[in-house]
Amino acid sequence: MPAIESGLWALILTGVLGYLLGSIPFGIVITRALGLGDLRKIGSGNIGATNVLRTGNKPAALATLLLDSGKGAIAVLIARAAVGEDAAQLAAFTSFLGHLFPVWLGFRGGKGVATFLGTLLALAWPVGLACCLTWLATAALGRISSLSALVAAASGVLWMILLGFGQMAALGAVLAVLIFIRHHANIRRILAGTEPRIGKK
Repeated sequence: MPAIESGLWALILTGVLGYLLGSIPFGIVITRALGLGDLRKIGSGNIGATNVLRTGNKPAALATLLLDSGKGAIAVLIARAAVGEDAAQLAAFTSFLGHLFPVWLGFRGGKGVATFLGTLLALAWPVGLACCLTWLATAALGRISSLSALVAAASGVLWMILLGFGQMAALGAVLAVLIFIRHHANIRRILAGTEPRIGKK
């Protein structure tokens, strides 16, 4: 973890603003704006880009992916510029929590993969890029989106240490654990061999 150098109220404000930014449910906003229905009643009911893709609208899914990752990145960059590195890591954590547990949706949010990658790209782009490439490599080999997300999340701490960002390792471990918890149903299906593969309905 970085040294805590910022004032208490600055960190509290950073945490609250990061959470509120992360809690914006872009998947629901986009699908409603485009008349695609209630995303929570489509497919898995998840609010992320993968479920938006199940509507058949690829541009909407791409927009959701970019906005969900972007909100985490923006929270980190604003906190770093306005307060400091300790606030940047706090913003990464609270924006991620906001996506998982958004106050606007009764604290029932997404699984956090896009926001996870966005925060890492903003905190330390080599780590974020390595995790993105890990996701892509796993997806190419296994053709299972959830498995790719789990492997990318689990690799985060390793990449942080190998690439010289060990001060982020505690944050990376916490985010990875939360991603695994949010994917508990996917993990059961992966073990049972029933998890859908990429490109198959």
